[in-house]
Amino acid sequence: MSAVKSSTQQSNNPADAYAHEQEGFEQGLKPRQIQMIAMGGSIGTGLFLGAGGRLADAGPSLFILYAVAGFFGYLILRQLGELVAYRPSSGSFVSYTREFYGEKSAYFVGWMYWLSWATTAIVDATAIAIYFRWFGQYVQFINDIPQWVVALVVVVVVVGMNLVSVKLFGELEFWFALVKVGSLVIFMLVGIFFIIFGTPNGSETGISLITDHGGLLPNGLMPALVVSQGVIFAYSGIELVGTASGETKDARKTIPRAVNTVVWRIAIFYVGSILLLTMLLPYTAYSADESPFVTFFESIGVWYAAPIMQLVVITAAASSLNAGLYSTGRIMNSMSRNGSAPEFAGKLSAKGVPYGGILMTGFVAMLGVALNWWVPEDAFEIVLNISAIAIVIGWAAITMPHMRFVALARKGKYTRPDYRSPLAPFTNWITMIFLAGVMVLILFDYPVGTYTMASMGVVIPLLVVGWFFVRHRVHELAEQREEEGTHSSITLP
Repeated sequence: MSAVKSSTQQSNNPADAYAHEQEGFEQGLKPRQIQMIAMGGSIGTGLFLGAGGRLADAGPSLFILYAVAGFFGYLILRQLGELVAYRPSSGSFVSYTREFYGEKSAYFVGWMYWLSWATTAIVDATAIAIYFRWFGQYVQFINDIPQWVVALVVVVVVVGMNLVSVKLFGELEFWFALVKVGSLVIFMLVGIFFIIFGTPNGSETGISLITDHGGLLPNGLMPALVVSQGVIFAYSGIELVGTASGETKDARKTIPRAVNTVVWRIAIFYVGSILLLTMLLPYTAYSADESPFVTFFESIGVWYAAPIMQLVVITAAASSLNAGLYSTGRIMNSMSRNGSAPEFAGKLSAKGVPYGGILMTGFVAMLGVALNWWVPEDAFEIVLNISAIAIVIGWAAITMPHMRFVALARKGKYTRPDYRSPLAPFTNWITMIFLAGVMVLILFDYPVGTYTMASMGVVIPLLVVGWFFVRHRVHELAEQREEEGTHSSITLP
């Protein structure tokens, strides 16, 4: 039982109990930026780089896996959208977990989500370094630059940009997303044209590339299912709109509009792009070492298209890194204000930038630079699996608070907004079953996935120990807010 009471002030609005989390933030994000942030969040490194290796492993069935994961991603976003319409918060689902399950649950979810984006920052810095070295075939001196040096420069520059202001972040993400979306639109138009009229070098295209090379499952069902963690990773970032809601003007209208456009973006950009790739080249032509889009353009002899697409891929990774720093900065700030993260994480600049949390993530990204120095060939896969586990936990932390919110609304303790997730709580339950299935599949991804799941035997005990260190501060801050009259009288069962 979690009780929230006030000795000096009463409120009929449960959201008032969490108003302190938004103090100092500026509502500097505009509707056009939110639309592109939502779009860019669902188009990242997992598609532009990770899809190559997944195609090689799973074959053409990958587009079905993207469609299934995209469907559940859409359900999760609808659930998050309803929670945002109820209470916009920069703490996003960590704040909602705090409200409906208590501080201990919020502590676990928040730190796991931070781990997710901190490791994703390593993935993105690694990816950019790999992409940059690709240009060594055109410019010789690039081959002499160590991979870790490129990763270091990238981390320093993107962290620096995040520390300026939320308006700069929004503008950067707007243009990053515009480049990504524009490049995919061009690729799809070119790909469709080639399938209809043929490629410049006369290579085979069409459905026969699927049927004549083993069908949808050339390597069997299990290899296709095992790559699900990579597919989930590709969708990491779609929940970013929840974090952005706390700094968005008129968030209760802007965020639902952005969420409503996700389903067709997923269908067109993810499923459509993967399906086109399988109809332009045999699945065996793709590899984990190169973006599948670059592979395609190189195969037809359009040499100038491959470098351009490679620059787009670098933009996608930079966008993901930028978004991860933004998101973790706000999540850590929310946790710090409630005592479950270091006080430093709660520091805000004069322009409302949570620089403490951003610098914490930047520090971990620097550890990724060291990883690029020690094991440059394995850095991407090692951190991808860690990130996939944390993403699954983060998504569960959206669907479970939403389910609790709906249940309490039915008892009259909350009022659901006009914007609602469809068929709740049924869709919440099937989402949880899906996420549990992904965790099982990660376990079977031997050896990397298996070892990564085993690593949770170290991470979780560390979190348990950490809770005993912070719980006293959590309780002290709660009592302080109670005395100041900032909590409502709502009692949750």
